[in-house]
Amino acid sequence: MLPSASLIAFALIALGMVLTPGPNMMYLVSRSICQGRKAGMYSLAGVVLGFVVYLLLAAFGLTAVVMAVPFAYDTLRFAGALYLGYLAWNTLKPGGRSPFQVKDLPEDAPGKLFLMGLLTNLLNPKIAVLYLSLLPQFIDVNRGHVLEQGLILGCTQILVSLTVNTTIVLLASSIAAFLGKHPRWATFQRYLMGTVLGALAVRMALETRKA
Repeated sequence: MLPSASLIAFALIALGMVLTPGPNMMYLVSRSICQGRKAGMYSLAGVVLGFVVYLLLAAFGLTAVVMAVPFAYDTLRFAGALYLGYLAWNTLKPGGRSPFQVKDLPEDAPGKLFLMGLLTNLLNPKIAVLYLSLLPQFIDVNRGHVLEQGLILGCTQILVSLTVNTTIVLLASSIAAFLGKHPRWATFQRYLMGTVLGALAVRMALETRKA
């Protein structure tokens, strides 16, 4: 079994990543504001299925392949760092936008909302980095049951993400309205998120591969 300290540490990393803006957050916020909470929940269901797909890929061997090839590991790590840096720049640059400042979108049917949520998550580099480079670092082969450890870590991430994203979907319109009426808070929120993203990008770029 995983030690409690490792599980808590991974849960905190998962929390930090879900709280930083990325494709999932922007899509869920956009749909929730433009089409309502119900549309946001359909979209979230697709996002959650995407997490399950990544969890199964990681748990059943893809992670082992990546971790066994240093070039693949480093390529993925630097790609993730560049992606997070790109998000940080788009948030901090002059004229940058908060994820709660969205454009109007046409209404989509539940099936399309679900599919778009799934595709948005599957093509999200931040989630790929989480499962393929961060999750394996919390697995201790000396404790045995590697598959079980991977499933526990993945389920923890899904639970954290589901809790936070459900809150975002339910409160998106209220948060957007508040930030619209209080531009200073909107600016603070944008710079805070941009700084966190930049710090994550630097940390990921400087991380070394565990033996």
